[in-house]
Formats: sequence, structure tokens, C-alpha cells
Amino acid sequence: MNNKELALIYVWDAYCGWCYGFSKSLKVFHEKHPELPLTVLSGGLFVGERKQPIGSYTHIPEANKRISQLTGAEFGASYQSLLKEGTFILDSEAAAIGFSALRSFAPERSLNLASSMQRAFYYEGKSLSDPTTYREIAIAHNLDPEAVVARFADVATIKDAQADFMKVQQLGIHSYPTLLLQRGNEYIGLGGGIMTAEKMEDRLNSVIS
Repeated sequence: MNNKELALIYVWDAYCGWCYGFSKSLKVFHEKHPELPLTVLSGGLFVGERKQPIGSYTHIPEANKRISQLTGAEFGASYQSLLKEGTFILDSEAAAIGFSALRSFAPERSLNLASSMQRAFYYEGKSLSDPTTYREIAIAHNLDPEAVVARFADVATIKDAQADFMKVQQLGIHSYPTLLLQRGNEYIGLGGGIMTAEKMEDRLNSVIS
């Protein structure tokens, strides 16, 4: 099997701090491998009964400290205020719908769009349930902001986000971030969490050599 039959699948959640920390390493790795198509899927971390105020998840402040120490990710003052106040609702379905709306206009930039969403939340303290957030991200990426906001409210976009959740379940992925290499009908874990670009490179080479 040649490399043309290989592809990457990245499973993330917009409200996952470890995904925020992993973003930089993944970008470096992906830039080295433009030959590998990348699909980015929303995982659905905070849906159903888990859609709760951020203050309900008491582990988050300590987890953020570890993420910063291990990855260098910065958590902005506006986010820290939101975390301290504690009533902000973590709603991964709304975030997945927003990501789907953005992705539909620039699928080849999915990873950068995901990173912009996480910066909006974790650095700027903005809600990923708010259409205004997607308007701003669209403008930053030279996408039509009105079209993106309209897509955010479209029933088809909701179905697309739910299809992401179903695909992730079918893949058997329950933790985020997870980077997979697809080789035919085989899915091979390449990395996640604090894994560096170099480690992912080593893992890829060991798989395809």
C-alpha cells in the first residue's frame, strides 16, 4: 500500500483543554505532511448530561496548569475570569455546529479553524455558542461572515455535527485529542495529549516503514 492510500483523522473537542495544548504540535506535524489528507471530527465531550456549567468540573483549573506546563499553551485573562465565575455552560454540540459551519466553507483549513475556535474560548473567553464568535473567526479567515452565521443556524449543519459524533463513536474514540492514521480499513493511533510533533513523526515512520 502506498502513501496515496493514507489519510489522517483528528478527533477533537472545542472545549477540551488538552486539544488546545495539542494544537501546536499537530500543526507542525501536519505541515510536514501535506500529502496526507486530514479530516477533523468533533468528538462531543460536553453533550447530554455532561452539558454543565464550567464550575461543575472542579478538575479543570489544575488540568489547565498541567496543560500549560507540558505544552506551553496560554490561557488568557478573559477565560480565567470566566472559569472563576463558573456559570458558563460547556456545550460541545453548539461548538460542533459552529465548527461545521466554518468547515463547510474551507474544509482544507479545518485545523486552523479549529485552532481559532479554541483561541477564541481559551484565550479570549468567548462563547462557542454565540454566532458573533463565528462571525469574527470567519472575518479573520477571509470567509463570508454572514454566510457562516446563516450556516450556523441551518438544520443541515446540526445534522452534520451530529454525524461527526456518530463517526467518532463508530471509530471507538472516547478521549480527545486523538490523531489516527487511516490505512485502508485500518485505523492506527498516532498521537494525542502531550505528544510532540517529533514523536508523531517517529510513530508514523514506524507504521509505514
